[in-house]
Amino acid sequence: MSKLIAQGAEAKILLAKNQITKNRTPKFYRLEQLDNKIRKSRTKKETKLMINASKIINVPIPEIKDAHKIIMPFIEGKKLSEALDSFSLTKQKTICKQIGKDTAKLHDANIIHGDLTTSNMILVETQKNLPAHPCSQSNKNSINKQIKQSALKKSSTKPLINERSEPIIFFIDFGLGFISHKLEDKAVDLHLLKQALEAKHYIHWETLWKEVEKGYKTSKNSKVVFERLKAVEKRGRYKH
Repeated sequence: MSKLIAQGAEAKILLAKNQITKNRTPKFYRLEQLDNKIRKSRTKKETKLMINASKIINVPIPEIKDAHKIIMPFIEGKKLSEALDSFSLTKQKTICKQIGKDTAKLHDANIIHGDLTTSNMILVETQKNLPAHPCSQSNKNSINKQIKQSALKKSSTKPLINERSEPIIFFIDFGLGFISHKLEDKAVDLHLLKQALEAKHYIHWETLWKEVEKGYKTSKNSKVVFERLKAVEKRGRYKH
């Protein structure tokens, strides 16, 4: 039996047997034929984006269940929007630096997340919580590779993150994501993350943002993206 764990404007998120199903629900204010076309296109686009992203950072590997549904392994971990503030500042900084590194990898591959907030990031602290089973046999090799790269032969009970180690963070929900070479889109992605830190993790948000910047500097285009980010922020300040 499926359990509803989240519902947004576009889709329902269901959990059953360690498997997540994202079901894009019908919009009755649209013509049925148009609605089906839009939902099918967005489902296909998100699935392709997640598969591409999973090759370079930790992302649950999806499959299309039908025209309007994506299935993927359930990631057992802590949603950073809820857990980040509970950690020591040292650990928070380590996590945020890794977020910057992972975002840099996405942007260097011209993948824009579109909703880059800690609500769409899950911290996995033990190998046993990594997705051990693919959604189908066809994903087995990709999942196993993902686990090996993340776990690095650590034991099933030993924490994968301490005060100094690199955390394993899964990025989820690419529903607003897209491919873009534009500096503007990459800067806006970072701007969303910066706003999320300020709003949700306001106690240390400036310190944490500096760590994101340090991590993002691994991007080959970090300098020009940060310059564009300043322009984006300037526009925001003077917008009424």
